[in-house]
Parts: sequence; structure tokens; C-alpha cells
Amino acid sequence: MALRRKSYPLLAFYLLLSLVPVRGAARAQEPPYFVTYSHVMEEPGNLELASQNLYAAPRDTNAFYAQTVELEYGVTAWYTAELYLQGQSTERDSTVFTGFRIEQRLRPLRTEHWINPVLYVEYEDHNHADKSFLEVVDHDVISDQQASNAELRASVERALEGKLILSSNRNGFNLSENIIAEKSLSNKPWEFGYAIGGSRALASAASIRACRLCRQNFAVGGEIFGGLGTRYEFGFGNTSVYSGPTVAYRGPSGFTVTLGPEFGLNANSAQVLWRMKLAYEFSQIRDLWGRAK
Repeated sequence: MALRRKSYPLLAFYLLLSLVPVRGAARAQEPPYFVTYSHVMEEPGNLELASQNLYAAPRDTNAFYAQTVELEYGVTAWYTAELYLQGQSTERDSTVFTGFRIEQRLRPLRTEHWINPVLYVEYEDHNHADKSFLEVVDHDVISDQQASNAELRASVERALEGKLILSSNRNGFNLSENIIAEKSLSNKPWEFGYAIGGSRALASAASIRACRLCRQNFAVGGEIFGGLGTRYEFGFGNTSVYSGPTVAYRGPSGFTVTLGPEFGLNANSAQVLWRMKLAYEFSQIRDLWGRAK
């Protein structure tokens, strides 16, 4: 099903922004997850520009396309900051800007351990028309999206979100677990969710010769995420759950593309979320700022 034509200029602008070519960019090393976070931090001085794109056509509501533009900067080896700008376009409805998020990730242990914890804090300012599915908390269900964009935009959510990220690397495999707690700045109870991901590169050793389609440039994985209710109604019931495989290609020039469907595992979920993430990494961007002064 086609999206409304008036949404094309906005979507084209975001797509072009995400495809700006970069020379000499550092190669991304993050596992191929859309929702789950690992302990991999952005390299100090590097800036990653990414576009995360989602399409879904649920049974009882209009099809929609959502996009999140991500700016991730490595402040230090143990501190990464990120800005999210979000919007969506709903078929037979409208195209809207849904809000922004400011994220901070802190890694307290500098060296690699059996389990590597990361502390995550995020400020969210978005309306209920947000359809990014960057996490599921509380009793979020796909039927929440049946209202019009005009109605959903009228309700704005400002919240603080915290995550405990636990991540391990063993024999080329990564396993990451996220525990999510979100507190609205209005008088609402704590809301909870989870995300779990596992992945592996197809090869761990670098090729002797330079190549674009070497096995070590590809990684495969999968993740599962869903809500855990609130402090008063905690549990797996009456909320959405999604799971699916992912595959990522990391180009030698810093370009990364990640693809994967995420399937709804119960009646509270959309049948499938189609995702694609495009990213470039600008190497040592702070040196460019220094030279420009």
C-alpha cells in the first residue's frame, strides 16, 4: 500500500541525509540489533549518523512508515551521547514529527569482562503518534495506533527512561540483555520492558586482501523485546512481544546496513515490523572542529 504523496519530500530528505558518503570513516562494530543495546560504545571523537526505518501494515489500522534519525557521538571511551529525531507517515492520514530523545550511555568498567554492564539514561519528549518501536513498555499494544494522528499528537509524553544493559562476548558471539524502566514526568506509575539479543559475525579473522564481500563484513543475529507492565501490574500479559532475525553488512568505508523483519508473537502485536537501518561513521569529527577554529 502506498503512502500519501505529500510525505515524499520529507521522507526523501531524511533518506538523503542518511546516505551522505563519508571517506575514511571508521568501521562500526555494533552487533546487528534494532532495539537491544550491547556494551559497544562509540569510539571517542567519532560521530555516527544513522537512519532507522520501519514499515508495518497491521490488520486493524492504517499502514505506516516511521523514521528515526540518530546522531551518536563518542565523548570518551566510556561515555556515548545520542540524539534521536523522529517522525512518521500514516496511510490515509498524515505525516507528522513525533518528537526527540536525548540519550546518555555510561560504561563503568573500562576493560572487557565476562559480563559488561552499561548504564543508560534517556530523556524523551514525544507525542503518542510515535511509531518508532524503539522499545515496548507498560501494556503497549498495536491497537493503540488506531486513533488518528491528530488525536495522538494532542497527547505529549515527557519521561525519563533508564536501562541496565548487560552484554557478553564469547567465541565470536555476543549476548545482550536490557532491563527497561520508564517514568513519566506526569503522575503515572513506573513502566517496564525488556530486550534480549544475540549475534555473531560470519568470520572473526580479517581477510589477507581487501574486499567488500568478505565474510567478516557480515553479521547475523536476532532479538526479542516486549513490555513488562507497570509497578502495579507487572508481568508479561496484555502487552506486545516481537522477535525476529537480523543481518548486517559493514562496508570497508564505514557504511553499515542492517535489515530484518520482527514478528509479533501475540494478538497484541502487529503481524510484522519491517526494519532497515542505514549508518555512516564520521571518523574523528572533533579534529575537524579543532582545525576549523
